[in-house]
This record gives sequence, structure tokens and C-alpha cells, in this order.
Amino acid sequence: MTDPREKHHDEGFPDQEQTQPGITSETAPTPDHGEGSYRGSGRLEGRRALITGGDSGIGRAVAIAFAREGADVAIAHLPQEQEDADATVALIQKEGRRALSLAGDVRDEVFATDIVVETAERFGGLDIVVLNAAYQKDRDGIDTLETAEFQRVFETNLYGMLYSARAAVPLLKPGSSIIVTSSIQAFNPSAGLIDYAMTKAAQVAFVKAAAEELGPDGIRVNAVAPGPIWTPLIPATGWDAERLETFGQDTPLGRAGQPAELAGAYVYLASEEASFVSGAVLPVTGGKGL
Repeated sequence: MTDPREKHHDEGFPDQEQTQPGITSETAPTPDHGEGSYRGSGRLEGRRALITGGDSGIGRAVAIAFAREGADVAIAHLPQEQEDADATVALIQKEGRRALSLAGDVRDEVFATDIVVETAERFGGLDIVVLNAAYQKDRDGIDTLETAEFQRVFETNLYGMLYSARAAVPLLKPGSSIIVTSSIQAFNPSAGLIDYAMTKAAQVAFVKAAAEELGPDGIRVNAVAPGPIWTPLIPATGWDAERLETFGQDTPLGRAGQPAELAGAYVYLASEEASFVSGAVLPVTGGKGL
């Protein structure tokens, strides 16, 4: 056993800033995606998966885990994230699985639809859809919230999710799984992330309604709700040095999580072990309550 308080980086993070969407090579310390630790056991053998926002952070950790569990994996990402996407593709292929890199913006309805169709065509079907792409920025207040900014948040986190889900549903067979990356912000919102938190709460409503609709077709719909996780999105959020120094320190475990610590949750929800789990929101929060 390991002490969960000390398993990963258990201090604050140094002052740093990136432009959105953030790049792994510029993130210090480098996030742990499970490259050296995740061990697969064939739980997703032969499955075909699409992960939006799969180039880095949580998406990369899930891609690594899915590949090591036997799945072929397509990742969608922004064009400026190609460096990270190439690294993730290499990690998938290292496991002997098929990989597909799809560059574009899920705010674009055509792109968000085409990635689903292309994944199914290239892999001969689609079994798992992880709707993970997201955008967040620190806000000074409601009165200064720019229309273009909250539109970007809504369009990335909600419109993109719906575009891809809508395209996927007709292609999914009984036993398939849709997994949404929601957030603790859906239940315990921060003022500075008000628009982001709104979208994460809406995603929970989507999961519960979609699970009700698609359950009779044998399709399960669930969400993972991460707490504070160290990814390139964090230094690109716009927080000051003090906020980064204390990031994750308010969890009962006393630290931020690493992307690798979420991978098992997605594998579980996609696997046969979760065959009776649908409409659920699985918290991975370091003990912070939903």
C-alpha cells in the first residue's frame, strides 16, 4: 500500500502561465499520465474508443489506459495541440493498438460530427465515447464576463459534447458506453469559474437524461467528476502565483491529483464490471464532497 497523501506531488505548484489550451512540455512539474505505472489486464480488449481532448491531461491518461486494456483509440484535439497529440498517439501505438489523431475544434459542428464518423469508419465501429474536451478561464466577476469568452466555454463544453454525442448514438450497439468528464465544479462551484461550473452542472443533467433515454437500447451513460487535477489546463486558466501555490491543498488528502489517478475510473465505467452502472457521476476528488 502507499500513503495517498504522498503518492504524487504533494506540494504547491510554481508560478507559471500558458495560453490556452496549454502544452504538456511547458507544464512544470510534468503531469503523470500513467506512462510508467498503468498496467492493463485486457478489460477493453477489441473495443474502439474516441476521446475528445485526448492529447494531454486527463484525456491522455485515459488514452494510455484504454490502449493498455486492449482498445483502439482515436483522440480529437486542437491543431495547436499536435505536439501533445503525436506523443499520445505514439503511446497508444506502443501498446500495439490502432491510433487516430483528429485535429480541429469541437465548437465546429461539422468537425465534432465528423470525428465520430471517421473513428467508426477507420476502426470498423465505435464502442466507447469519452466526451472530455473542455475550456476554462479564471473570471474577475459576472459584471466583466465577456460574451465571447462565455460563448467559448459553452460551445466547447456543451455544444461540442452534444454534437459528438448526437452523431455517436446511432452508431453505438448494446454494451457501448458514453462517458462525460464533468467536474466537482458542477456541485461545488467556484465564483471565478462561474461559466465553466454552469456547463459542468449541465453535463450532469445530460448524463442523467441520456442514461434514461439510452438505457433501453443497452447503452450506458456516465460521468467522472474530477477535483483539482494537475494538467496543462491549470497554468492556462489565468490563476496567479498564490492560487497555483495552493492548488489542490484544500482537499482532505492535502494535494492535487494527477491525470493517472483518473484513468481507472474511466476504464471501470467503460468495462463489463460496470454493466449495471448508468446515470452515475463518479467523483475523483481527493475527498472533496460533491
